Amino acid sequence: MDSTGMPVAVVASRVRREERLIFESFRRRGVPCEHVDPRHLTVLLANGRPPYRAALMREVSHSRAVSVATTLALLGVPTLNRPAVLEICGDKLRTALAFQTAGLPIPQAAVAWDVPAALDAMAKLDFPVVVKPVTGSWGHLTARVYNVEQGKAILEHRAALPSPQQHIYFLQEHIDKPGRDIKSYVAGDRVVCAIYKNAVGDWRTNTAIGGAATPCPITPELTKLAVAAARAVGGGFLGVDLLIDQQEILYANEVNHTPEFHGAIDATGVDVADCIVEWAVTEIETLEAATSQEAPGV
Repeated sequence: MDSTGMPVAVVASRVRREERLIFESFRRRGVPCEHVDPRHLTVLLANGRPPYRAALMREVSHSRAVSVATTLALLGVPTLNRPAVLEICGDKLRTALAFQTAGLPIPQAAVAWDVPAALDAMAKLDFPVVVKPVTGSWGHLTARVYNVEQGKAILEHRAALPSPQQHIYFLQEHIDKPGRDIKSYVAGDRVVCAIYKNAVGDWRTNTAIGGAATPCPITPELTKLAVAAARAVGGGFLGVDLLIDQQEILYANEVNHTPEFHGAIDATGVDVADCIVEWAVTEIETLEAATSQEAPGV
């Protein structure tokens, strides 16, 4: 099937400033695109490939994003990012394991599946310890624990929650940061821009809860670690979070497969949406060229 005349599906249940800028960039480039809200999408498996050239995944729900991307990919629609990348990046434990396997510098981490075991792991990591849910964004339900009593209270609260995901206790060494950390935006093997996320009235630096974005210089050290972290989870267009300690040593922390970037645009002036679209179009054309070469008689 020749898919080159089909639109690129931009899969998103919420159209934020980021998605509007992505639509505009596709249109400037003359590349047909279509907003696809997965809540309203029906796929009949017997009909074969859905009518999309490719799918750019911007869905904020991790479970829905993985399910939609897997369905589209197995029916022949290339997805950016790939389903396997979405799966890893949406799980902080799997991301840490990918970093550990790749030999990247990361905060010491532990995982446990029961409250007493998690308390034992806390003591081995030494206080303070950061307790994170394995899924979720924007720093929600992330806690800094200073002692056993506080840890026991937080873990027992998690144990009482109905979601099985909350009963996986992912713990990290607390990195003493200089009030900021870094989000870098990686397209393939290139860092297109980076920002400092500066804490404002909270130890967490997430911009979604009030952290302030300022420009961060793209150094060779930052590029090396950010690109290596992106490769470790499978590559794509990714927001790679790096931690900095008081000695300015960098650690790979997390990867966002659908990064928000309005703060990065405002802080750096870089057109991140256009960088995403440029990367996506190049990836799509490369995949189409490879498919054409593999076709019989070509």
